[in-house]
Amino acid sequence: MGDLMVADTTTILDLVFGVIILFLGLWVYKIKQYALALYLALAFGIFAVSYLEILLGVSSSDISVIFLRVLASLVIIYALIREALVK
Repeated sequence: MGDLMVADTTTILDLVFGVIILFLGLWVYKIKQYALALYLALAFGIFAVSYLEILLGVSSSDISVIFLRVLASLVIIYALIREALVK
């Protein structure tokens, strides 16, 4: 029971921070038109969806959770490479 509660707490924290980063990224993009902030917002929004899936009972080894996490990681990789090459 204790391990389940820790996992739930961790997943809830991941979801909350993912949503906070999503909104901060959108806010920074709106103010500064900084594309990296938009990509990070997108990626953390995708991560947040994967955490929500876990909280709704989907297994962390389910293909949809794995796909979302891989997609979010690829968005971050793309954004950082794009940033490095643009400037």
